[in-house]
Amino acid sequence: MLKYTLKRLLSAAVTLVIIITVVFVLLRQMPVEGYFDNFEKMTPVMVQNALTKMGLNDSIPAQLLRFFKNLFQGDLGVSARYSVGTPITTIVSNKAPLSIQLGLLSMGLSLLLGIPLGAAMARGKGRFWDKFGTIFIVLINAVPSAVYHIFIQMYGTSFMGISMLFDRNNLITWILPVFSLSLGNIAYYAMWLRRYMVDEMNKDYVRLALSKGVPEKKIAMRHVFRNAFVPLIQYIPSSLLYTVAGSIYVESLYSIPGMGGLLVQVIQRQDNPMVQILVMLYASIGVVGLLLGDLMMALMDPRINFARKEDAR
Repeated sequence: MLKYTLKRLLSAAVTLVIIITVVFVLLRQMPVEGYFDNFEKMTPVMVQNALTKMGLNDSIPAQLLRFFKNLFQGDLGVSARYSVGTPITTIVSNKAPLSIQLGLLSMGLSLLLGIPLGAAMARGKGRFWDKFGTIFIVLINAVPSAVYHIFIQMYGTSFMGISMLFDRNNLITWILPVFSLSLGNIAYYAMWLRRYMVDEMNKDYVRLALSKGVPEKKIAMRHVFRNAFVPLIQYIPSSLLYTVAGSIYVESLYSIPGMGGLLVQVIQRQDNPMVQILVMLYASIGVVGLLLGDLMMALMDPRINFARKEDAR
C-alpha cells in the first residue's frame, strides 16, 4: 500500500508539473499587453524595459525555472490588470473560502440526494423511481449545464422570491447556487450507484441468500449497498471536477465573489499572471481529487492487492 501511495503521489506531481509547464508556455505566446494595466500609454522602450525588469525577455526555460522556484517559496506573483500590484495570494485567500463553502455544501447535497436516488432506482428496477431517475440522469447529461442553470435562476427567483444577486449574509440566496452546482453530481452518484447495485444483485451470493429466505430489503442494505458503495467512493473526491467546472459559470451567473467568477474576470481582462495561477489551482484540485479517490478505494476495499504478482501478465 505504501509503495502504491508513493507511486500515485509521484504520478500526481509529474502530472501537475506538466500541466503548469504547458499553461506557462502557452501564456508566454500571448501578447504582452496582459502584463500591463496602462499598455496603451507606454512607449516601445518603456515596454521593453518593463519586460526586462520582470524577466520576460529571458528564455522560456529560465523563466520556467524561476517560476517554480518562486512557487516553492510561496510567491505566486502579483496581479497585472485585475488588481494592479496586489499579491495573487492575497486575492485568492480572500475569495477561496467562499468557493470552498459552496463546493462543500453542493457536494453534501449531492450525496444526500444522489445516493438514496441511486439505491431506490436499483431496488425498484423498471418501476417509478427507476424511470424517474433515468429521465433525470438523461436530462442532466444531455442538456448543456448552462441551459438548466439559467432556467433555475429564472424560475427559481420568480417562484421563490429569491434575489438573483448572491448575498453572503443572506442564507436564502445560497439555495439556488448550491442546488445548481449539485445537479451534476446528483445524477453522477445515482447513475453509478444504480449500476453497481444492479451488478451486485445479479451475483450468486444474493441468489443464495434469497433462496434461503433472507428478506430482500435486508440483503439490499446489509450486503448489496455496502459492496456497491465501495467502488463509488473512488468517484466522490474526483467529483470535485464537476463542482469546479460548474462553479466557474454559476458564480458568474449569481455574481458570487468567489474563485469561479474570478477566473472569468481575469481572462476577460487578460491578466496573464492571474490566469496562470488560477488554472494551476484548478488543475491541482482535479489531480488531488483523482489521487484521493484511488487512495480511498484502496483503504475501503481490503480485496484490492497492489502487490505485483510474479506470474501476472
